[in-house]
Amino acid sequence: MVLLAGAAPPAPRLLVSVTEVRPTAAILWARAAQPGPVTIEIDAPGTASSRSVSAQATAADDLIVRVPLDGLAPATRHRYRVGQDGERVDGGFTTAPLPDDPAPVTFVWSGDLGGGGRCRPARGEYGIFRAMMRRAADFFVFAGDTTYADVACNKPDTIPGANFRATTLAEFRARHRYNREDPAFHAFLRQTPVYATWDDHDVRNDFAGTTEPLMPLGRQAFLEYWPAAAGDDPTRIYRSVRWGRLLEMFILDTRQYRSDNRLPDSSRKTMLGAAQRRWLLEAVPASTATWKVVVSSVTLSVPTGRPERRDGWSSANILGLAPAAGTGFATERDAILREFRLRGVRNLVVVAADVHHAEIVRHQPYRDWEFHEFIAGPLSASPGRPRPLDERLGPRTLFAQGSLFNFGEVVVEPAQLTVRLIDEHGAVLFTHTIAPE
Repeated sequence: MVLLAGAAPPAPRLLVSVTEVRPTAAILWARAAQPGPVTIEIDAPGTASSRSVSAQATAADDLIVRVPLDGLAPATRHRYRVGQDGERVDGGFTTAPLPDDPAPVTFVWSGDLGGGGRCRPARGEYGIFRAMMRRAADFFVFAGDTTYADVACNKPDTIPGANFRATTLAEFRARHRYNREDPAFHAFLRQTPVYATWDDHDVRNDFAGTTEPLMPLGRQAFLEYWPAAAGDDPTRIYRSVRWGRLLEMFILDTRQYRSDNRLPDSSRKTMLGAAQRRWLLEAVPASTATWKVVVSSVTLSVPTGRPERRDGWSSANILGLAPAAGTGFATERDAILREFRLRGVRNLVVVAADVHHAEIVRHQPYRDWEFHEFIAGPLSASPGRPRPLDERLGPRTLFAQGSLFNFGEVVVEPAQLTVRLIDEHGAVLFTHTIAPE
């Protein structure tokens, strides 16, 4: 096919990705072009390991197949081929190392894709994923707002297919599929496994799962397109991922269990819910990994939403000061941080998105205890700008920049952790290195 200059490349008909990679397991995800059998072949070059399986794509499941892969070799590059009726897609992924393996690890993260009318461009693609692909990361952390189901893509310079606000399961699925059909995004996912969590625009702006009637439909579509290996509960999104001796990630669900945003901040108000909070307070202090990375779709320190219904953890006012009566979730946040300090948690990093700007912050809420917060995004959404941070955390901004599409990269090595903020063209905006305590 000959493309006109500046025209968007054709959308792939057979979509694939690999999610939830562990040392010996992963999930191969595919959306077929039509109902019928889908074949999957997987091997590890240089070994005798190879297998072939078949799965059935049905209209009832939106043509999605999810194939658990078990018995894989740890820390090994695997290739896969997915086919259906002459269509074929090749890809690859590397399994995680065993927990005692001090292998270096690189991951990229960001969030916020297709918001504020910044949907798939009619004469191009989500080009930021080409820059992300060049970083050759071990995996991608998609930190929320994987689609903007509540915002119509109605600008004339965008690819049609998403000019509606989702209110049905079919519409939520269509909004996820719209982003996944972007050629650059698809090319990136073919080579880079992903761990995803959701945020408000995956359902509706600033929603709380305990009061939002559309939450179950949005959750079903999200988990169909972004599977989470989180135990026996099919609706659970929060989980941990161990990547060798150096890194363990704790991926939060900040939406499903949260109290209504309009409630006053107090010890009775929760963003995580009792079970998830208990899991976090047990799992992070118990981790033997050098670095503990908590993935929160909303930031700990940047106030978001209106004062009468703050949407993030912070309830701070426009000066960064605690209000007399706030509506955020700072009481729960501070209780969690206080417990981490008491339990001797060191080398803690919080990775977030949501606020549509890039920022690296060193927090010191106690004189003898500090941690870092890394913020990136948007991938493609209305650009934001830095703002005063919550002073209760003792924040010190090391770098902040708005008004551009961006992502972050974290490189973990035995001697240090290095974080970089990178723009959509691949230019490094800022680099910071931290030695482990």
